[in-house]
Amino acid sequence: MGRPTDVKKKMPASWQERLHGSRWELQSGGASGAQLFRLEPRLGPSLFLKTERISPLSELAGEAARLRWLAAAGIPCVPVIDFAEENGRGWLLLHEMPGSDLECGSEVGAIPASEAVRLIAQALRQLHALDVAGCPFDHRANARIALAHARMQAGLVDEEDFDEEHAGLSPETLFARLEAMQPPTEDLVVTHGDACLANLMVDLFGDIAGWIDCGRLGVADRHQDLALAMRDIADTLGKKWVAPFLKHYGMQADPARVEFYRLLDEFF
Repeated sequence: MGRPTDVKKKMPASWQERLHGSRWELQSGGASGAQLFRLEPRLGPSLFLKTERISPLSELAGEAARLRWLAAAGIPCVPVIDFAEENGRGWLLLHEMPGSDLECGSEVGAIPASEAVRLIAQALRQLHALDVAGCPFDHRANARIALAHARMQAGLVDEEDFDEEHAGLSPETLFARLEAMQPPTEDLVVTHGDACLANLMVDLFGDIAGWIDCGRLGVADRHQDLALAMRDIADTLGKKWVAPFLKHYGMQADPARVEFYRLLDEFF
């Protein structure tokens, strides 16, 4: 159901009038069936619509709940307009956030690498300062390993997207390695879960606008975010910017935990 015309036929009836006449553009579509569309209404600002088939591993209902919780906790993030489940699919309607994401801004030279690493470190410090007792989303290692196994069993692990050091290995081999590498303790904070440059928006003035793609947000070891941020900074900006990022964040990373959380990410 990748074409906008097919999606329009299935979307919630209560949204039909609001979105009538909008121009639809497919942004992305994953193997799990999740799709993202940018909508240009006849009047008013742009919107984003996410949709996926409802299944035991569906994520959109959880993302809507996480975004609403995060906004209530005082952390800037993409605003939720509505969430619905209709015609066998989940539907998440979002406002557009101002500015650009850090990855895009860095690639076009609008945001210097030195500023990009400072901004993502600042955003992560703010997020990680939240009280874990108030966060209802459990993403501790045991829970994530169990979900990784469920995704593997459902055929949702993309072997073609493995990092270079894991290329050619089977998900089963990596999962056995993942279980063996689980850290004995966790330094728990509220994590974004996919803390890459593309998931942090910066406004037109160069200030943090907020987080997007928060479907993996939850209580986990802080290395869940540090590991993925370090990898993305190295790939996008260059390895030399990892150390300044950690300096801005205020601590050195544990190499064993970094390796574990990068391996865990292969399953998501």
